[in-house]
Amino acid sequence: MTDLNQDKQHTGDQRSAYAAAGVDIEAGDRAVALMKESVARTRRPEVIGGLGGFAGFFDASALAAYQQPVLATSTDGVGTKVAIAQAMDVHDTIGFDLVGMLVDDLVVCGAEPLFLTDYIACGKLVPERIAAIVKGIADACVVAGCALLGGETAEHPGLLGADEYDVAGATTGVVERSRIIGADRVREGDAIVAMESSGLHSNGYSLVRHVLFERAGWALDREVPELGGPLGPVLLTPTKVYAQDCLALLDAVEVHAMSHITGGGLANNLARVLPATLSGRIDRGTWTPAPIFDLIRTLGEISVPDIEATLNMGVGMVAITAPQAAAEAVRTLAGRGIKAWVAGEIVAGDGTVELSGGHAG
Repeated sequence: MTDLNQDKQHTGDQRSAYAAAGVDIEAGDRAVALMKESVARTRRPEVIGGLGGFAGFFDASALAAYQQPVLATSTDGVGTKVAIAQAMDVHDTIGFDLVGMLVDDLVVCGAEPLFLTDYIACGKLVPERIAAIVKGIADACVVAGCALLGGETAEHPGLLGADEYDVAGATTGVVERSRIIGADRVREGDAIVAMESSGLHSNGYSLVRHVLFERAGWALDREVPELGGPLGPVLLTPTKVYAQDCLALLDAVEVHAMSHITGGGLANNLARVLPATLSGRIDRGTWTPAPIFDLIRTLGEISVPDIEATLNMGVGMVAITAPQAAAEAVRTLAGRGIKAWVAGEIVAGDGTVELSGGHAG
């Protein structure tokens, strides 16, 4: 994005030779021009300069307001969900999947995301497609409150097909050391507050694609009554970005820990923020997962434990709160448009999470 993984010093015949090898420098320049407006919308006051340099600049003097600022960082990608975007030729939503995977891994420790950088590798650089991807990333950065500070677009002819690409990124945030949350703050009797996911988010798509396309032989344009329409848009539903909602929750109530529910499912991710002497007890009957989850389980003949260890099953984020703060936490999130509910509690145990009962509905 900020720079292109191309040697811009080539001129004359050398430039033509590079183009003959499959790298289009001029297309890269057009892509940068197309994405500038999107990136500008993510600008925070601390950002210095603009696109085109070798590095992005963020004024760290803003951290002087902290007594003991701690930087947090996260890196991730979108995974095989990009195959759905490519097959549907829809590229302006996949950025929410990238940003959600990044910033919501930061916010669970209490950190505010400050800036993000992206990396897009493609077989053939199509400026409009790259600009659409970056637009989605920028839109999600606005929702997350972080700046899209820079990035890289690399053209890899011969390694990726002309219509193939992959997206990854990294983000940095800051938290006051005394406000870092996690396992050391969790207490017996705490409430487990679940936040509804927007769908599959960005995990488990290798399983999803295997079940729906290879096993069942379905197409993306198949009308599925249980889903209320065609399959493709449901699979491409963007990941919910919770960062600002979680930060608001931290300001409103006593939160002891949070868990981003990604690969590994609800139980495995929640266990990551539990001390060895406590366990989580969750009642499946407190919510009804979206129809896509049961569809995949049924078509794939997948056991409940197996699918729960792969997909988020309708829960995208969890907050562990003081018991007396749970009701206010649900109200606070509802006021921000996030459906939330008390799904369970913390009990004496061994650091594991137990799911009991059946789903409602």
